[in-house]
Amino acid sequence: MRREELAAPSDGPPGAASGLGTGGLGVGLPPEVAPGSLDAATTARVEALIEEEEGAQHRFRGILAWIGTAMALAMSLFHLWAAWDIVPTTTLRFVHVGFALAIGFYLFPVAKRFRHRFMPWDAVLIAAGLYCTWYLIAGGDDLQDRAIFPEPMDLVVGWMLVALVLEVTRRTTGWVMPAVAIAFLAYAFFGNHLPAPWTHRGYDSERLIPHLAVGLDGIFGTAVDVSATLIILFTIYGAILQLSGAGKFFVDFSFSVMGGKASSAGRTVVLSSFLLGGPSGSGVATTVTLGTVAWPMMKKVGYRAADAGGLLAAGGLGAIISPPVLGAAAFLIAEYLKIGYLDVLRMAVIPTCLYYASLLFMVELDQRRLGAAGKNVDVPSATPARELVKKYGFHFSSLVAIIVFMVLGYSSTLAVLYAMMVAVALSFIRRETALFPRKLIEALAIGAIQSVGIAATCACAGIIVGVITLTGLGLKFSDIAIQAANGSILGTALFTGLIVWVIGLAVPVTASYIICAVVAAPALMKLGVPDYAAHMFVFYYAVLSEVSPPTALSPFAAAAITGAGPYSTTLQAWKYTLPAFVLPFVFVTDPEGVGLLLSLTPEMTWLDVAWQILLATAGLAALAAACQGYFLRALNGAERVGFALAGLLLVFPALLEGIVPWLPAPHWIGLALGAALLAWQGRGRVAA
Repeated sequence: MRREELAAPSDGPPGAASGLGTGGLGVGLPPEVAPGSLDAATTARVEALIEEEEGAQHRFRGILAWIGTAMALAMSLFHLWAAWDIVPTTTLRFVHVGFALAIGFYLFPVAKRFRHRFMPWDAVLIAAGLYCTWYLIAGGDDLQDRAIFPEPMDLVVGWMLVALVLEVTRRTTGWVMPAVAIAFLAYAFFGNHLPAPWTHRGYDSERLIPHLAVGLDGIFGTAVDVSATLIILFTIYGAILQLSGAGKFFVDFSFSVMGGKASSAGRTVVLSSFLLGGPSGSGVATTVTLGTVAWPMMKKVGYRAADAGGLLAAGGLGAIISPPVLGAAAFLIAEYLKIGYLDVLRMAVIPTCLYYASLLFMVELDQRRLGAAGKNVDVPSATPARELVKKYGFHFSSLVAIIVFMVLGYSSTLAVLYAMMVAVALSFIRRETALFPRKLIEALAIGAIQSVGIAATCACAGIIVGVITLTGLGLKFSDIAIQAANGSILGTALFTGLIVWVIGLAVPVTASYIICAVVAAPALMKLGVPDYAAHMFVFYYAVLSEVSPPTALSPFAAAAITGAGPYSTTLQAWKYTLPAFVLPFVFVTDPEGVGLLLSLTPEMTWLDVAWQILLATAGLAALAAACQGYFLRALNGAERVGFALAGLLLVFPALLEGIVPWLPAPHWIGLALGAALLAWQGRGRVAA
């Protein structure tokens, strides 16, 4: 989720958004950002950075805004009805992509210079998208049956659909993803001219286009299915929470709980990022929302602009890996593994807690380094926490509602549907948060608009996945990766992590996961890694794209708010997130590491899980000290190396076991080394 996560700014009560039908149809800052909290120049910088990556968006007014709202509302209502009633799978996928094409071409201009104007070619493209959708639905089973021997018109519509998907993806998410898809198309057509092991027999239009545009293995594959059945419902749910003021409450509550102590500045960012990001799953929106209120406080404490921006981006990143929503890719994990979404949430609980524990370690060391203890600063929210909870505590239900419904036995689709009903009903407890019809319509429309970029990404990724499955590239890549690592799980994990990270540099999280789930994860599974561990490993490294240029929108948005350089902010975001991203290697290289995913092997007990959590926590603390260069006091070079080594021995022992196979009991060596360094730091501090 990138630009499409940011909803329109508010001039009304907490959580309100500008009128889509009367004021303008566009996407700006999150509604939790108070009007005037960002000056015009900063707001322009934030939106310009997003536009550089993902293109501009119209802000229509008058009748054009009403039409756009009606289209978005129709999309939301259709999917809510489909969640409640039974809609054929193919029809649901076709209509979902059709809506994404129509709204994408309506709201996103072909080029920046055509902003805020509905051009004739946009109408032509919308008509073409609707025609393709009608052709696919009207064709029914006959169209599916003749996919092997397509008629000429089938090929025409197929080529048209592929071109439309590439163009709407370019408009909504930037040019990189379509360029990658075109490269894969070229591989499908001309791969027979490549040397082994990359070669294949080659495919013509009659074989490739029906596979991509008619069947359920290409554009309308698993990714679009998940987007149509789950992701859009969760984006609507997130919009309902935004418009009811849940985000503003979480931020205000965090600042009130932590009080006005300067030493609490960083802790407040961590707590509020968890509360705000958990229900939304949006990294950029969380970063921007927190940055507007936390940066002035952090500046007074002594944070440098780049450090503050890095911490804000790291907090936003946590939104993508935090239950109950996580990022869009998490829904795909459930579908690929054929497990319930509740199982994915269960696997994410401990890694999420460890991620925020790592951030807290980094923040506590920040306070020591900055000498913030004892200072007092003004906090943005002067309302006592008890009073906030009394007035708006019903928003806490959003943290547990979906999980409660799934525990009661409802499907993920019905769970989020019922959670929406609960959120709407509870909003009427306070008049200023009540979702009256006009406000509810806005929420439904915003939710649909937020899903357009994701739907386009999933459809475009379907082109890539379709080529991979048709050509067998996934199996070939697995063999190449295993051979390059000499059959070593450690080497394959390092190679796979690098590939996922490199792909994540170019495309968003969702696309990165989709590609690597069919290309990179099988290599780990071939070596005996459980499928769920391999997919969680790929997911966590795909998430790194949120803080990795050139698509590092969270750090770039934070930099625009703090005034720091975007790349220096990105480097600081890496520093804050680095300890936690060593953790996924435990899932795949340590037989007992799956305990961190709350998945026990027959040989494991809950005591083993507790031991793994203890080791990981201690290791992350040591790695945080190494990254910060500070523990009880400033670290010299040798001490930093020592803490880094201790942390790796505790968190990622397989790395050193692979380098030094004769090393016995790395966990105990790590604990001993960490204890010795801690004692040495304490001794030096006393001496000082």
